[in-house]
Amino acid sequence: MKIVVLAGGISTERDVSLSSGAGIYQALREKGHQVILLDVFLGLPDIQGALEDLFDLETDWAASIRGVAEKAPDLEQVKAQRPDFRSLPGPNVLELCSLCDMVFLGLHGANGEDGRIQALFDLMGIRYTGTGHTSSALCMNKNITKQMFRGLGIPTPPSVTVKKGETYELPSTIDFPCMVKTCCGGSSVGVYRAEDVSGLERALAEAFSYEDEVLIERCIPGREFSIAVIEGKALPVIEIAPISGFYDYRNKYQAGSTIETCPADLPQNVAARMQKHAEDACAVLGIEGYARVDFMLDEHSGADYALEVNTLPGMTPTSLLPQEAAALGISYADLCEWILHVSLKKYEAGGNVS
Repeated sequence: MKIVVLAGGISTERDVSLSSGAGIYQALREKGHQVILLDVFLGLPDIQGALEDLFDLETDWAASIRGVAEKAPDLEQVKAQRPDFRSLPGPNVLELCSLCDMVFLGLHGANGEDGRIQALFDLMGIRYTGTGHTSSALCMNKNITKQMFRGLGIPTPPSVTVKKGETYELPSTIDFPCMVKTCCGGSSVGVYRAEDVSGLERALAEAFSYEDEVLIERCIPGREFSIAVIEGKALPVIEIAPISGFYDYRNKYQAGSTIETCPADLPQNVAARMQKHAEDACAVLGIEGYARVDFMLDEHSGADYALEVNTLPGMTPTSLLPQEAAALGISYADLCEWILHVSLKKYEAGGNVS
């Protein structure tokens, strides 16, 4: 197949996306596909000759991509490379996506997981991996996601949404310490733990530098887990145990910062209950193909709490989904091929339903 792997962009998860895209690109090439890796924002300017000929080149499109740095990228420096940009897709991006058999989305965060690219591709008749634009948009907003969890009875930590410049009051269900999260952020960028009132105000100020809507959530003491769901079926549970602090941006992507165990050391009934909650979470949000659901397990009550749904889970060397697949004996390359064919099914069934 002719495949465009789309990565990069201008979200805080840009570097993570590029790392995911490089891995996916190499894996699909190993599987014999004709693959191009594109930065959705920078595109491919100054192309000579026919665009379709690019699929036949032996160019290593991932040669310049490095690992994920400890801090999120400086997006203003990235945007400066296209000072007159008016739309996200860079030069020749949409043209190349229109020429391929499938776009494999390696995007993360805003403008990648929020449904905008998916909606654009739906309008243009471009086939892509992952869920559709509606479920992408729902899952991108943690406030909406949690409301839908509650509607189906999926346990999720109590929370309150605060808008920039408006007064707020903590409900009785939230005490200190608490978590502060941007509603639409990812990779734990814009996530803070507040120990007291002054810490909460500092955390809110930091979070509001990213977005105008922020979530204050009860901090669940205990162990953290994640569960991927592919075609409605949960994969093995993976436990995430940072060596220090919580599972923030650095601990997610710097090798050796976190101990990950898959399958997680859990009683069978607890693991099965969490897997059922993950499957229900994806079902209520209309997930097509695959996603990943993050959980906390309360060390006191033993209850599990769904935190959020990731519609385009990371595919970096330290990412969780590939580790869950490996626990089933599925290699990284086979996982990419699996995602590709799972995503094709919605088109073979008569068109994309978002």
